[in-house]
Amino acid sequence: MMKTIPKKIKIIRIIGGGPAGMMAALELSTTHEVHLYEKEKTLGRKFLVAGKGGFNLSNQATGKDLYDQYDPLHLFSVLLQQFDTQKTREFFEKLGIPTYIGSSGRVFPEIGIKPIAVLNALKNKLIAQGVQLYFEHEFVDFNTKKIYFQTPTETYTYPFDDCIFALGGASWSVTGSKGDWLEIFQKKGIHTTPFAPSNCGLHIQGFNPQLIAQFEGIPLKNIAIRCHNKTVKGEAVLTNYGLEGNAVYPIAAIARKQLETHKKTAVFLDFKPFNTHEELLQKISSQTRTKNYSYLFKLSKVQLGILKNFTDKKTYTTPTLFVEKLKKLEIPIVGLRPIDEAISTVGGISMDAINSDLSLKKIPNIYIAGEMFDWDTVTGGFLLQGCFATGHAVAQNILRKSIVS
Repeated sequence: MMKTIPKKIKIIRIIGGGPAGMMAALELSTTHEVHLYEKEKTLGRKFLVAGKGGFNLSNQATGKDLYDQYDPLHLFSVLLQQFDTQKTREFFEKLGIPTYIGSSGRVFPEIGIKPIAVLNALKNKLIAQGVQLYFEHEFVDFNTKKIYFQTPTETYTYPFDDCIFALGGASWSVTGSKGDWLEIFQKKGIHTTPFAPSNCGLHIQGFNPQLIAQFEGIPLKNIAIRCHNKTVKGEAVLTNYGLEGNAVYPIAAIARKQLETHKKTAVFLDFKPFNTHEELLQKISSQTRTKNYSYLFKLSKVQLGILKNFTDKKTYTTPTLFVEKLKKLEIPIVGLRPIDEAISTVGGISMDAINSDLSLKKIPNIYIAGEMFDWDTVTGGFLLQGCFATGHAVAQNILRKSIVS
């Protein structure tokens, strides 16, 4: 009879008490000694802030529909095959947090379950599995064998077998997610890329101040926005700087790349995305007596205001021009909102500094999870799904190495 060789018990230290760090700790703590460190007074502050706007834990997308939401695709297509949206739902079901799919495809905790209840379920599971939690421990330095923390009163040094960094990106600094760890990694010779905003509002060039004064905060409903090769249907809101909203955030990454390459770009608004160009022209031709095309197409005051802002009088007396602008109104973009207003960021640890198992090439017993490395996705549950998937992947890679060793 073959003897079962016991797994080696490792000391694993995880820095960052967000979704990626908690997921990694839960996966590893059944077989290893796990210590989880958070610089704030509680776990998951950004997790809770995200929940204020509608707590979507994931999305119903699967397969290619899921993978295509991520950049770099080659990495996330592998990670998400291992831990996809269905597995996320199963994971929370086991925690006592049943979920449902909303009309938008987002996955939410069942109605009545608040974000704090989800966080408490995660925390209770961590404690039940023996994870040792440390709060107000701010990471200040590391090497291949030890990690250094500063608390309000003392400095601590801890050895480790494996270390996982899940410190988050640089958005929402109010939650402690400042990205100030970047300099520490740079000093170690780890290649990094500057942080940049993603899933954020767009600065518009050419809005008349009177337009903003009259319509600021009023939504543009049932529209589509295109930037370069991406089109998103949904809603946008006029702001004092330009546009924001669920139809804007997914194209922010495209706009950022276009601005970096060409120094200028534009978005194109489609006020009637559910009608073809030909259908709209036909509607005008069948109503030859009216010259009030805005009334004919039931445009809102804010839609009409934006149309007038970027067109001339000739547009309103020429059916073909009016329909052309209705379907494709060009609006110049001059920038994105600052990082601290962004829902997420790109940048951080560069992909060329990371192995396929998410360990650092220069220090292979240190792993990176969550928003710390340079990846991007859109809102709608995909950000949290990416964090869960990277935390799960790092844990599984460590477990595989433990069995081999």
